[in-house]
Amino acid sequence: MIARLLGFLFLALGAIGIFLPVWPTTVFWIVAALCFARSSPAMRDWIYARPKLGPPIQQFIERGTLSRTSKTGALVGMTIASGISGFLLWGRWGWMALALGLILCGAAYVASRPSEPV
Repeated sequence: MIARLLGFLFLALGAIGIFLPVWPTTVFWIVAALCFARSSPAMRDWIYARPKLGPPIQQFIERGTLSRTSKTGALVGMTIASGISGFLLWGRWGWMALALGLILCGAAYVASRPSEPV
C-alpha cells in the first residue's frame, strides 16, 4: 500500500517535468516504476509503455544500463545545474560546496553506468 502511494507520488512529481523543463522527469519515474514493481505491475508497465521515457527507464531498471544519449543528456544537464548553482550560491561557500558535491556524486554515478551497446 505504501509502495503504491509512493509510486503515485513520484509519478506525479515526474509529470511536472513534462511541463517544467528544469524539473527532472526520468529520475522520478524510475523511482515510481521501482515502487510499482511489486505493488502495481500494471502501473509499472504503463510507465514502460510511454513512447520516449519508457524504454530508457525499463532499460535502466532491468539491465542497469544507460544509452549514450541518456548519459550525455544527464551530464550536460548536471553541468548546467552546476553553473546555475555556482552563480546563485556564490559567496555562500558551504551551500555551494554541498550543491556541487551532490551534483558531482550524481555525475560520477551516471558516468559509471555501462552504456547500452549500439
